Amino acid sequence: MRHLILVFCLSLAAFAFSSSVSAQETEAKTKAKSPTATNEQIIADIRNVLDVQVASWNKGDIDGFMAGYWKSEKMVFISGDSVTKGWQGALDRYKRNYNTREKMGTLTFSDLEFNVLTKTNVVVIGRWMVTKANESPKGRFTLIFRKVKEGWRIVHDHTSSG
Repeated sequence: MRHLILVFCLSLAAFAFSSSVSAQETEAKTKAKSPTATNEQIIADIRNVLDVQVASWNKGDIDGFMAGYWKSEKMVFISGDSVTKGWQGALDRYKRNYNTREKMGTLTFSDLEFNVLTKTNVVVIGRWMVTKANESPKGRFTLIFRKVKEGWRIVHDHTSSG
């Protein structure tokens, strides 16, 4: 009888150990999958920033458009052969170059590709086009987004025309 009790206890211990290992393996697999879910959420959050920028631009709201940029003197905007440093400088440039609703036209972004480098840094490349009455300038952009206390913001924008 003692032998049966010992066998039963050992079997119970083995079962408990295998269940524990199985639970740990399941938890490890879940953690391994979580970066994908996290990346999906990061991309969704950044898409939202870009969608708000497009909607703001198309309403003629440059201040709303600029809310997607990091409000810092360290923010960089490059277009053509021009480098603008600082959020205020970029705002001033936009307001100077797009001082009427007609000059702003209708903005669209397309062909967006997201490269999540870390949980706080993402590179986005894509195409832009502004449709106006007599022309439709277009080009490409590379944006570096960083997660700051206000949320995801563009810290570096390199835009080209073509």
